[in-house]
Amino acid sequence: MRNADRSESPRLSRREILALGGGALVVASLPLAARGRREPVRRAVPVMGTIAEFAVVDADPRRAHDAIDAAIQELRRVDRLMTRFSATSEIGTANRLAAARPVVVSAATARVLEEALAWAHASAGAFDPSLGRAVVLWDVGRRREPPPDGAVRRLAGRGLFRAVALDAWCGRPVVRLADPDAQLDLGGIAKGYGVDQAVAALRRHGVTRAIVNVGGDLYALGPAADGAPWTIGIRAPEHPERLAASLEVQDAAVATSGDYMQYFQHRGRRYHHLLDPATAEPRVTPVRSVTVTAPTCLAADAAATAVFGMAPERAARLLQARAPGARIVRTIATDA
Repeated sequence: MRNADRSESPRLSRREILALGGGALVVASLPLAARGRREPVRRAVPVMGTIAEFAVVDADPRRAHDAIDAAIQELRRVDRLMTRFSATSEIGTANRLAAARPVVVSAATARVLEEALAWAHASAGAFDPSLGRAVVLWDVGRRREPPPDGAVRRLAGRGLFRAVALDAWCGRPVVRLADPDAQLDLGGIAKGYGVDQAVAALRRHGVTRAIVNVGGDLYALGPAADGAPWTIGIRAPEHPERLAASLEVQDAAVATSGDYMQYFQHRGRRYHHLLDPATAEPRVTPVRSVTVTAPTCLAADAAATAVFGMAPERAARLLQARAPGARIVRTIATDA
């Protein structure tokens, strides 16, 4: 992995913003064709509640398109298994039934849930994949004011991840929920896993140079067309038309968690989607965003969620314990 933080604030033109999408991370390199390089095959599709963007550099455009098709299918497969928005997904089924009886899940869902629970225990609950009820309660995409205090307090500081058990039955993984208030939400880790599976699909098709960016969870495969690392821009929270920083990435993942992509304002306070399990409400912190690099996107996704607003020393210990090789490359606070 090669990456270097280059703290800059370049302004993006309107055309560049439209071309690069609206996520927290953008591929900030200049158009390759303008420099006489091979034009990458690009695709953007809605999946996993966001936009997945692909840029594949390959001598054979047909192979590039076939590889992207396979990568999209991987993202859709992960979404079908792990979304909480469907009552018939494996996570949706577990949320409906696992408090009453064990629910069989696939090896993929079991793997992601196992990782999520490991992050929960290592972070003393700062990362909690069982806060589905609180996530639904806040529903920051639709709310315009906070939910009732009593409903929030009932879910605060419960450590509900301890009520989630991943066992085996007849050789198959099963999920049990010992507390009916524990509801699974893998939104802080499943997208990263999906990116990893999409990259694996690209590799199976012979692709060696590509970017996969799914709503702020990104993997840079190999170098860009000019042989240098990919240049990734981190959007400034207050000024999305600007980059707060850029970094060079090759064969590594990047994930950003921030309070400016999903939120509502009420009486001067920003209520965002990154909940604090201790209070069951949006985390109160001067941090606006945190960007993490890691060898896998699953690790980067979970790490960026877990360390958002965490003290630097504690964050460093957590990354060392759960994701050796991961590091925080940029933290943006209100006074930045």
